[in-house]
Parts: sequence; C-alpha cells; structure tokens
Amino acid sequence: MKHYEVNFDGLVGPSHNYAGLSFGNVASLNNAQGVSNPKQAALQGLAKMKALHDMGFSQGVLAPQQRPDLNLLRQVGFSGNDQQVLEKASKQAPAILLAAYSASSMWTANAATVSPSADTTDGKVHFTPANLTSKLHRAIEPKTTGNILQAVFKDEKFFAHHHALPSNDFFGDEGAANHTRLCADYGSAGVELFVYGKQASNLNTPAPLKFPARQTLEASQAVARLHGLDDSTTVFAQQNPDVIDQGVFHNDVIAVGNRNVLFYHQQAFLDSDKLKQDLHQRLEGLDLHFLEVPTSEVSIQDAVESYLFNTQILSRPNGEMMIVAPLECQNNPRVYAYLDSIAQRGTPITKVQYFDVKQSMQNGGGPACLRLRVALSEQELHAVNQNCLMSDSLYEKLVAWVNKNYRDQLAFDDMRDIVLIQEIQQGLDELSQILHIGSVYPFQQI
Repeated sequence: MKHYEVNFDGLVGPSHNYAGLSFGNVASLNNAQGVSNPKQAALQGLAKMKALHDMGFSQGVLAPQQRPDLNLLRQVGFSGNDQQVLEKASKQAPAILLAAYSASSMWTANAATVSPSADTTDGKVHFTPANLTSKLHRAIEPKTTGNILQAVFKDEKFFAHHHALPSNDFFGDEGAANHTRLCADYGSAGVELFVYGKQASNLNTPAPLKFPARQTLEASQAVARLHGLDDSTTVFAQQNPDVIDQGVFHNDVIAVGNRNVLFYHQQAFLDSDKLKQDLHQRLEGLDLHFLEVPTSEVSIQDAVESYLFNTQILSRPNGEMMIVAPLECQNNPRVYAYLDSIAQRGTPITKVQYFDVKQSMQNGGGPACLRLRVALSEQELHAVNQNCLMSDSLYEKLVAWVNKNYRDQLAFDDMRDIVLIQEIQQGLDELSQILHIGSVYPFQQI
C-alpha cells in the first residue's frame, strides 16, 4: 500500500495584518503596525500550494479562522452592538483589538500535533490542537482549529481527535512547530521528535532569560500519551535556551527533519550528541543523515532573518529530497552559499526551490510555518475530505474567492469598520461551501 505525506497549508485569512503581537518573534516585532496586503498574502500562499501540487506532491488546504473574535472583546468588557464593541476596543485597548483580528491561524504548523497510524497503538492518525497558551491572539484558536480538523479528517475509523491540553503555561503547547518525525518511509513506524523549551515542573533546569519558552516538556509528554506513543517511538530533546533568546521562538526556526534527514543549526539543541545517540538507538539500522550547519558558515542571526530552517524538506518520487525555501534565503549571501552547496553534502537533498512568501515572512512565518504535515496511507487519504485537497479546479475556485472577498490593503483604522466584519463573514460562509466543511465558525452556529 502506498503512503503519502500531505502538507496541509493554512489559507491566509482576510484579516491578515501586521500587529507585532508575538514577543520573541523578531520578524513580527520588526514589522509591527505596517500596512498589510491580505489579498497578496493569500495569493502567495495559494501559489506555493499549487506549485507543489503541480510538482506531484500531495497538498491540502486548511481554512482560516473567523476574525475578529468579537466574543473575546465582549469577554473582557466591551459591550454594545458590534460597531460599538469595535469603537470601544480601538480607543481603550487597541492591542486587544489587534489580537482579536489576528490571522495567525495561517501558520498551521502551530495548529496541532499529528501522529500517523504507523506510530500509534490503535493504528489511527491522531490530532491534538495546540493550546497556544503563551499568546493571547493564538490562545483563541484551538476550538475552531479542532472544528476544522474534524471537518477535514472526519472518518472515525481512521482518525482520532483530542481536545487541546489545559490552557496553562505548565502545558504550553505550540503544536507541530516543535515536533518532527524521522522514519525509513512514511508508512513505516518512525520516531517522533518532540522539542521543548523548558521543563515546567523543575525550575532549576535550563531556560531562556529574555524570551519565553513556549513549549514545555510536560506538554510534549502529554501529547505523546494521548496519541498512544511509547518509549520506542519518541525522543524528547531540549532546545538551546540561548537561541530562544536570539529569536528562535519555535524549533522549526532552527531545525527541520524529513524521513532519514535532520537539518539543523549547530546551536539548535542543548545536547546534540545525546539527541543523535537517542535517534540512532531507536532507529537502529536506518541510514540517518545529520546535516548540521556550523555557526562559522551561517550565524543564528542569518538563520533567523532568512528562515533557513523554516523550510520544507519534501521527498520526491525518485527518493531524492527537495528543500522549499523563501526568497529571503536566496537574498542572504551566506545562506544562499550554503544552500547552493547542499547537494554536495552527502544527503538525499539534491534540489532547492525558492518561493515568494514575503507577506507571511514579514509577519514572522516562513514556508514551514504555513503547513501541517500529515502522513497518510492510501486508504486514509481517500477518507480525507477530498474538497480540501489541492487540484486545478480548487485552485481556480480559491483564487477567485480571494480576489472577490479580500481587501488589497489593511491598516489599523480599517479594523473599526463594521463592513469589514460583514465582508469576512460572507467570505468565510462561501469558503465553507467550497471546502464542504460545514458550520465550523461561531457566526454560523448562532
């Protein structure tokens, strides 16, 4: 039976804006308060999805969340009709209004952690939405994320869905951005690598000093238990606290893996030698490739600014691998020099493909942030909501939908406009019908 890794990219939402909400994310902070281009952002994301589909890769799409979250604004004391709520929030608490408008759900690497059926004790694909408790604008996502995932992966024969972990810093969970899987092939049992920033139950262990560690060991262990993983299929490794303090807010900003390749920076992990030893032990007999980028060739600053490691590594039908990188990697001389030589470094990676995802990059997310990886058997793939899998016709429908429903530009003053809310809700209602995902949004359930 054939097996696939399907990348489900998040469709950039119509409220895409630059609010600088993510403390610890350098790109997000640097571009705060700029005028965004929602239509361009969504079309850039769709172009990447379509290009990978055309290359023969399995590609899906996940719907954006409803924004603004008016329930959040009412929960914190802004009353009246929708227009009054917007006016009061914009004057009294603009930061909360910006959080309510955030389109960060487009970064589906944070949507959930996914364990394929080859690893789990019950033989199902397991999903746990991330609680994203460290950031207000993301902590409001999990419920709708769960609704969307259940609408896409609906068949209980193949898919198991869990609630997000308790919304507390002790169980801080940022999803697949701190999780990768190494294996011989997508259909064989592999090892799931959970990377955490701190141990919440032991304050004497290493932790960053400047920026928060968003993923805890306790959260990673809880997800592994929920998914029915055991010691033979898991490795827990700590991210280097020093690199978190340099803007590496998730592990996928400093490392990325695919099948038998782990591509990472020399300073990525607190104990790289132990990590390699643990992986060799659990994947005995597998020809593992550890592609470690030395600081002397690429600095942490270059890695963060270019998002060298927030790239996708995809397996091509001939067994070779390809890196999907943002144009920012091509524009950085040191990073480009490294990628230009990667085919000669003795790993299965033979090609680098560059994409323009500038709108996402300026808000702090590269190609890998935009996708949730789901390994599926042929049977499981057939059980997925087929309307959410990329095709020529779906691409044309989604481009037309974006062109009809998205604004060219969005600034803070636009967020006071009740018409924007009406436009967004009308657009999401249409999208629900295109993707056949039912009533996943709060406004559809009133």
